[in-house]
Amino acid sequence: MRLVSLISAAWVALAGFAQAEEVVVVELFTSQGCSSCPPADKILGQLAEEDNVVALAMHVDYWDYLGWKDEFASPDHTKRQRAYARAKGERTIYTPQMVIGGTDHVVGSRAMKVSSAVRKHENRKLPVFIDLARNGNQVVISADARGNVPDMVVQVVTYMPEATVKIRRGENAGRTITYHNVVRDLVTLGSWNGQGEYKATARVPSDMPVVVLVQAKGAGPIMGASRLK
Repeated sequence: MRLVSLISAAWVALAGFAQAEEVVVVELFTSQGCSSCPPADKILGQLAEEDNVVALAMHVDYWDYLGWKDEFASPDHTKRQRAYARAKGERTIYTPQMVIGGTDHVVGSRAMKVSSAVRKHENRKLPVFIDLARNGNQVVISADARGNVPDMVVQVVTYMPEATVKIRRGENAGRTITYHNVVRDLVTLGSWNGQGEYKATARVPSDMPVVVLVQAKGAGPIMGASRLK
């Protein structure tokens, strides 16, 4: 067993601990001001209950002008969605959109297509193995790459597991909607070429779940993912 694994294992009783999971990362680009989004929000909530799925709601800000400002929206989420579009050679972005594994783009309200894309990714072994150990508001990250990998970025995501919002204006006026795994922060720690062991420490809110994503540069495939709830 590697030394880092021994050290991390010793933290189990004192803090959170997680090793890399063979998980499927699903990102939903959504908005409280989008009338087509509630069915996709519901589907993401169902995916969030699956142990092998990391489901993340990325609320975008480009529908805020329609009369309701999404309190969870971030321009960084919009930038991330645009980066995915550029990587696929697409000129436009839309909601609700799900990006599975960093590569497959699906209309988020089409349950059968979402399910099919998720099941396809279930059988893919991610090439980056991640150890996470948590102590209060700090997360210690160790990662190893298996085989040849491209240049990558290491990202730390924190999210709220659930939030219910009463929407008073805009396309969803009068509706009360429950959102799941709402991303509150996404920070890029740095780049990594996959050589040697990657180590870093990140400060995160002690009361929020955390996900670490290792992703190919240029909004490429998710190469590794791990979480602490």
